[in-house]
Amino acid sequence: MSDPTRIGKEYYDTSAYFEDPTHLTDHDSRFQRYRISKVLELHRPSSRDRIVDLGCGWGTFSFALADLAQEVVGIDFSAKSIQLCNRRLERDPHDNLRFVCADAGETGLEAGAWDLVVAADLFEHLYPDDSMRVVREAFRLLQPGGRLSIWTPHRGHVLEVLKNHDILLKRDVSHVDYKSMARITGMLLDAGFRIERAYYAESHLPGLRLVERLLMGVAPMLRRRIAVVGQKPER
Repeated sequence: MSDPTRIGKEYYDTSAYFEDPTHLTDHDSRFQRYRISKVLELHRPSSRDRIVDLGCGWGTFSFALADLAQEVVGIDFSAKSIQLCNRRLERDPHDNLRFVCADAGETGLEAGAWDLVVAADLFEHLYPDDSMRVVREAFRLLQPGGRLSIWTPHRGHVLEVLKNHDILLKRDVSHVDYKSMARITGMLLDAGFRIERAYYAESHLPGLRLVERLLMGVAPMLRRRIAVVGQKPER
């Protein structure tokens, strides 16, 4: 029997989640430029790469990656997400970009055919039982030597603590399970990946960013984002 309190596909399709989130739809904002630049710092694709963007949402990363790679497929289980992405694709055509409505844990895409799988701002939206499915699906999709890039909030950061207590900032109910660095790297290792990079990243806010860079090594509450790259071993 399904859990009526569980946030799943129906929530994203019927709620106001995708409606006018200006900070996410303004693709030239400081926040969006920061997100894109930081995800590309994790692993920058080549012009020959084929990429899967899991949990593509508004298509932010899919469109940015399509400007760099041979082929990009954005995946989201929300029909509303895919509709929004396809509308943007009509306004901003990319022959090498398409969107598919599918579960990130069972995409239906060809196995062993992809160079990079991106999961940016996805894992905080996944319940524990779904998280490992998504990691294993990424492993299945990648060719040997391919990479999985993960970018997700760090729950212990001061802004996340305030937000999750509805202090100054509003809690995001769709963030159902924050993962620690140890959990993410552990899941990747269990799926067969080797860890290529794993680090904490600073936020986009100028003043706070400087403090985070200086002190995040000793102050966990200043670690804004978790960034991890796993590589599927060569044959």
